[in-house]
Amino acid sequence: VQLVESGGGLVQAGDSLSLSCAASGRTFSWHAMGWFRQGPGKEREFVAAISWSIGSTTTYADSVKGRFTISRDNAKNTVYLQMKSLKPEDTAVYYCAMSGSSLGGPRTAENEYAYWGQGTQVTVSS
Repeated sequence: VQLVESGGGLVQAGDSLSLSCAASGRTFSWHAMGWFRQGPGKEREFVAAISWSIGSTTTYADSVKGRFTISRDNAKNTVYLQMKSLKPEDTAVYYCAMSGSSLGGPRTAENEYAYWGQGTQVTVSS
């Protein structure tokens, strides 16, 4: 399985940014997908997750609820994270992840994900 994130960059507070994660190697639509982030000097934390294809239930960390939106395009084997009203505290390396098991709802725990991308840096200046 290969997960490749893109779309990171340097933006100002209040700006928007969209991340993409292209997956290959497994039947993408059968797996829940998630986004995590690791800020400087911090532990990696959950950001958002989406269930496998049918229903596409989503869940978000409280810190990003109402500002970030996770979505998926199964035809493109891609999961997205749209971020708006960015804050300096959103600065982090953002990772996408694919669940190890098929089907099921959105997952919030790291140990429920078996495959990880290399990460993409998002920096929000004040």
